[in-house]
Amino acid sequence: MMNYRTDLAVERSQLLDEAGQRAQGYIKKQSQIDEDIAVTEIEITTEDGEKAFGKPRGTYITLEVKGVLEEKSQIKERAARALADRLKGMIKFDYYLKVLVVGLGNEKVTPDSLGPHTVDKVKITSHLFRIFDCDGDWEMANVSGFNPSVTGVTGMETADLIEKVAGLVKPDAIVCIDALAARDIHRLSTTIQVCDTGIFPGAGMGNNRKEISRQTVGCPVISIGVPTVIDSRTLLLEAADSIGDLSFGQQIQKYIDSRDMDMIVTSTDIDAIIKDFSDIISNAINITLHPGIYS
Repeated sequence: MMNYRTDLAVERSQLLDEAGQRAQGYIKKQSQIDEDIAVTEIEITTEDGEKAFGKPRGTYITLEVKGVLEEKSQIKERAARALADRLKGMIKFDYYLKVLVVGLGNEKVTPDSLGPHTVDKVKITSHLFRIFDCDGDWEMANVSGFNPSVTGVTGMETADLIEKVAGLVKPDAIVCIDALAARDIHRLSTTIQVCDTGIFPGAGMGNNRKEISRQTVGCPVISIGVPTVIDSRTLLLEAADSIGDLSFGQQIQKYIDSRDMDMIVTSTDIDAIIKDFSDIISNAINITLHPGIYS
């Protein structure tokens, strides 16, 4: 199996299938919500599954949405509802629910700006609970937002900042939004991944940092990601693989290995992708955390 780089569990599953490897330790379910939205749920259950996918055990849900850039009728609203339905299974709303929503990434670098743009559209309510001295509400959760930027801008480890803020907020759950990397360029405008295992900030840009997970922050961490970039190595390998010439693919692999290639490729539509998917994700978060307002 060629060394494709991808943050998507669904693409890892496809790579295993293409290589004819019958990995153990995971369960895969697929369903169709409507003609435009498909869902794949992969649950990694054992150490064998972790090794096969290169990911910690947990649940990885992928929504594949057609027609977002084409502005198909009500597609963003339908996608937000579908995503909210999955989030509700990971974050149980109750009267006392308190959530910290974190936008990972660099707002000044478009492919890495999904997180900050999403948090800017989430309804923040924690200040209202303080103003009215209220301990809970049946219509909305106590929600705080935080955009920590990136280590290259702040000089500080992003995970450390989030741990400190979590210590102040004491949330029941943290929701992190970040950019991911994909193998297939078409996924840059169609795919959302949700998982309950936490996140490594900067993973989508090839710069893994300290993890943000239940082990590091003391509460469940739900991550939501959209692929916004493709590693140049992966793009070349994918092109070679599509030709179907194994020897040519091996030559490309040798060419890549012999050179220090560390480039990231994105779509010419990346501005629209960031806007559309930050709309979808923020709407889904609002529906999940504020059912009395966004019912």
